[in-house]
Amino acid sequence: MKAEIITIGDELLIGQTVNTNAAWMGAELSRIGFNITRTTTIPDKREDILRLLTDVTGKVEVVLITGGLGPTSDDITKQTLCEFFETTLITNQEVLGMIELMVQRRNQHLNENNRRQADVPASCRVLYNATGTAPGMWFEKEGTIFISMPGVPLEMKYIMTEHVLPELKKRFSSNIIIHKNLMTYGTFEAKLAEMLTGFEAQLPSHIKLAYLPSLGVIKLRLTGTGRNRAQLSRDMENQVRKLYKEIPQYIYGEDEVSIEEAVGRLLRDRGLKVCTAESCTGGRISQMITSVPGSSAYYRGSVIAYDNSIKVKLLGVKESTLIANGAVSRETAEEMASGALKLFGCDFAVAVTGIAGPDGGSSGKPVGTVWISVASADKITSENHQFINDRNTNIRRFAIAALNMLRLRIPGQ
Repeated sequence: MKAEIITIGDELLIGQTVNTNAAWMGAELSRIGFNITRTTTIPDKREDILRLLTDVTGKVEVVLITGGLGPTSDDITKQTLCEFFETTLITNQEVLGMIELMVQRRNQHLNENNRRQADVPASCRVLYNATGTAPGMWFEKEGTIFISMPGVPLEMKYIMTEHVLPELKKRFSSNIIIHKNLMTYGTFEAKLAEMLTGFEAQLPSHIKLAYLPSLGVIKLRLTGTGRNRAQLSRDMENQVRKLYKEIPQYIYGEDEVSIEEAVGRLLRDRGLKVCTAESCTGGRISQMITSVPGSSAYYRGSVIAYDNSIKVKLLGVKESTLIANGAVSRETAEEMASGALKLFGCDFAVAVTGIAGPDGGSSGKPVGTVWISVASADKITSENHQFINDRNTNIRRFAIAALNMLRLRIPGQ
């Protein structure tokens, strides 16, 4: 079954409002078996709305539309829908009563704009909205269902949950779709795809694999389609187990878990403590760790040793090390990690020193160079990475790489 999503509003096109509606609707439709063929954002213009509605008619089973149902003159969706479905606006007395009650509860006066929201196309089925003044509207034409809803996320979600999704489940005997995400870090997309060539070749026809990269983290999304949920779940879990066997060193978690959440879970479960010593990241690693609720159970603190004098005074980095090797070096990173380990008395210390940019690089140490060290009482490991991004992206990638190094050091995974 196919579905399209149309979001209407100039504010979406110019970036004033982030289009969260499309993502939410797409996820909900996917869960009940629809294949989302296209999501389109268009301005509040009659011609654009009519052109797109004409284009999708008869090609998909369901079209979800949000936006343009407000009480002001720039909200033209209802009038345009009337034109497309060859009908006229009428006042729905039940909707008007709900609006009057809502306005009274807010201690406001019912004006003409409020009343106009009770006007709906005569040919539509009204979807009542208990969270706002604009109702949803259900139309059908040439085998396609059109559902128009307010653009306010709270109101759209109410209408979807209370009216649209239950009706679509009844109307369509659909395939079940299950998504499973495995989060990976530590290699490139092309290399990961090469490693998984054999795995992809053995996938059954009803399960597909997609690669979704972002700042070094690659989400592997398995999508399974079938009619028997229990059997499909077993098939999906079988493929997940195979993936773990194929690339165990790269998978750090499932679904949408962040690397800081995954690391925090490992530390908490094992009763371990960590601290950080940050130079080029300026506290970003600390921020990521402490963004996880409950992180006080495993995180002790940090020294942000941005200046070399702080590296020497607080972390015990030798001046001779800085002179001989520079601040961005394996030797400095390891002495920073060792110093933090002693200062905080933790099980692990993570240290980073690098060149985030845009200035400060050289031919030997270009912008994007970072040294990361992870120290424990009996061992210290170090890695050198070179990224080629802008300053903020480099800092983020430095921090993710550091947390992944820590993850790999935690025993018993």
